[in-house]
Amino acid sequence: MSDTENGKLAGRRILVVEDEFYLAEDLCRALSEEGADVAGPASNIRKAKALIAEQHVDLAVLDVNLKGELVFPLADELRLQKVPFVFTTGYDDIMIPVEYQTIERWEKPLATSKLIKRLAQL
Repeated sequence: MSDTENGKLAGRRILVVEDEFYLAEDLCRALSEEGADVAGPASNIRKAKALIAEQHVDLAVLDVNLKGELVFPLADELRLQKVPFVFTTGYDDIMIPVEYQTIERWEKPLATSKLIKRLAQL
């Protein structure tokens, strides 16, 4: 059985921060199908911060560049709250600040099923 078949995402609230509408919708749908409670999608940092202020999140998937706005201030807040997260991006590692080099980075286009299996392990 895979991790998702064991229900490891069931009931977990996952924040999705993605400015690309179709990518966000696909990821949210796939997470919901695995039993996750999806917060978002948020297309910018302001909306994402509002979501985490309103409700606890267990995990987050963060697009690095949200229409020119870098996601790192949100990543800082999630770190303070000890919320595990991964980055999604089409950029090279050079775009990631040194303090975030150890965070998993998933390249776009996403392999959604693989990402979901990895999220189940976090």
